[in-house]
Parts: sequence; C-alpha cells; structure tokens
Amino acid sequence: MRILVTGATGTLGGALLPALLRAGHQVRALSRKERGSSGRVEWVWGDLVSGKGVPDAVHGVDAIAHLATSGPKGRGAVDVPGTHRLLLAAREARVPHLLYTSIVGVDRAAIGHLRHKLEAERLIGESGIGWTVLRATRYQQSLDQRLRAYASVPVMLVDRSLPWQPVHTGEVAALAASLLASGPEGREYEFGGPEVMNTEELVRTWLEARNVRRPCLPVHYPGRLYAAQRDGELTTDADSRGIISWRDYLHPAPPALSDDFASEHTASPTSPANQPENDPDLHVYGGDEGYERPTRS
Repeated sequence: MRILVTGATGTLGGALLPALLRAGHQVRALSRKERGSSGRVEWVWGDLVSGKGVPDAVHGVDAIAHLATSGPKGRGAVDVPGTHRLLLAAREARVPHLLYTSIVGVDRAAIGHLRHKLEAERLIGESGIGWTVLRATRYQQSLDQRLRAYASVPVMLVDRSLPWQPVHTGEVAALAASLLASGPEGREYEFGGPEVMNTEELVRTWLEARNVRRPCLPVHYPGRLYAAQRDGELTTDADSRGIISWRDYLHPAPPALSDDFASEHTASPTSPANQPENDPDLHVYGGDEGYERPTRS
C-alpha cells in the first residue's frame, strides 16, 4: 500500500514511518517545508492550514494516516479546517481509507483542544470516506520531553489527584499500522498504557531515572480540563493496552546487536534521528499532548 502520513515530523510520526516501512508499505510523508526524499520515504510539501499542496499529496495513495494536529495552543487550525481540507482532497482523489489519531477522552471531556479533536472526528465520520479513529492516552515520549523542559525549575509542582496512563508511541504506531492494513472499520479504538499512576509517581519515577534531584510540592491544578482528568475521563479501561510501562520506557533494556544497525537506529522511536524538537513542523503538526504547567482556564 502507498500511505500518506500527515504529522510525520511529530513524535508519533517518528515511530509510525519506520513501522509502516517494516510492514512493506510505500510511505509518503507530508511536511510544511521542502525536504529531499530519503531512503524509502517520499517527502512531499503541503500545508493543511492553507490547503496548498494537499491535493497533490493525496493523489494516488491507498490510505491516509492523519496524525497532524494543532495541539493545545493551535486553536484547532489543523484539527478542524485542516482536516476539512484534507477530506475534500481525499474524497476528490477517491482515497478509500483515512486513519485519524485522536485522544482518549474527547467524547467525555470536549474541553479546549479536545473539543477540536472531537469536531475533527465528526467531520471524518460524515465525510463519506472509509475511516478509523485511534484514540490514545498521553505519550511517554511527550511526557519525557515536557519534564525535561521543567527540569530547570527548583521545585516540581505535582497534583497527586491526577491520574496518568502514559503509552509508548512505538506501540501506538504498531497498532496504527495494523489498522491501516486492515482497512476502514468505521469505529473508534481506545488504546492506553499498561498502568495508571498519579502525578507524583509519574514525576518521581522520572526524576530517579534521569538522576535529577527536585522536591515535589503538592498542589491542586485548576481548570476544567484538569478536573476532567481528575475524574478519570482521560484514561481508558479498554482491553487493548500497551505493555511498555513508564518505568520500562525510562529504563530501556540495552538494544540487541543487529547486522543492520542503520535500519534499527532509524526505526527506534527514541532515536535522536526521530526527535524533532527543532523542526518547525512540530509546533503545528506534532500532535503530542503531555505534562503541562498548571494554568487557569
């Protein structure tokens, strides 16, 4: 299959591209800046916000993995108008299947950026295109990046009442690749990590793994979204869950030696080659919701 991936430069995209390649698919990746195609990935230019380049990007593909998102600060520019433009182009090109990656809890707590994700789900369901929605909990890689950013502060503010269910992007990518291969099912899947923990356990496990010393000060995070999270709306009890725990992710086993080191290195979701922090596309297309400083909403 030839599969177009939007949001290919984000954290999940960095795991999905090699997963699709390993499964034998042809991969076309959408980017807002010009990139030379390398290896087996065909990079194409396109902007979901303006719609430029999108019709050419969807032409001739068998499926679309729509990972692109505005994130909490993007005001839904990619999630809603961008998804609408993508659907128009996909319908014109007669693409038979679109897989959309969403967030666990959008149907129970349509607040802030989750509201935009739910609206995108609605557009996809009413588009006439075959579809599948994969809702995941917070990514372990994104939480790690967030906590790294806060490591400079002298005290970690933690709300013990908040449950977290971090999931490894490699496992989300593996499920997404399987769903793409299976074809459209017209249903939503929920997928979360193997365990639920509170913020203090999450942060203390990270501090220990990263050898960082910071006191944890108990606080109460304000806002409607945190209230929904506190009520367990952003976790899932679905039977399908990952097996890599937060501690497993932070203390990975040494990689096995391989005759094809370059391939293994590129395929690793935690490889430096797949960490797009400095990529401008990440600010709009990253789609990674993680630990945030408590703010009022």
